[in-house]
Amino acid sequence: MTDVTRTASVSTITAEFAQELVVRAVEAATANGKPMVITVCDREGTLKAFVRMDGAPLLSVQISQDKAYTAVAFGIPTDQWHEFIKDDEPLRIGIPHTPRLVTFGGGYPLVVDGEIVGGIGVSGGHYNDDMVVAQGALRAVGLAD
Repeated sequence: MTDVTRTASVSTITAEFAQELVVRAVEAATANGKPMVITVCDREGTLKAFVRMDGAPLLSVQISQDKAYTAVAFGIPTDQWHEFIKDDEPLRIGIPHTPRLVTFGGGYPLVVDGEIVGGIGVSGGHYNDDMVVAQGALRAVGLAD
């Protein structure tokens, strides 16, 4: 007999939906005129879908992955980190040394029916450009606020 009180059912992003987000982000990046790196991870932060558009900076590969990871790990967009830490000296100095933490825009948790199912990270331009592309993808799939 199985004790169901010791297990939990959780939702996570499907491979198909992760690919759709990448396609929509590529469309937004193309419309914005900037090649980007787009990463979608599942609820545990594991890579689910990825593309480095032709001409996107090599350094943006890891940054994109870390933005998606940060967004899902903490359940907040990466751009909210600056406001959270800017007036807290110990946190402002210490937390940026946390591996994979990104404290500027371009990463968003993916929330479906009130549950975090994954994260998206976009990198390749100024973080404002990254945010525009990620938000464009979220709007295109109906996940924007």
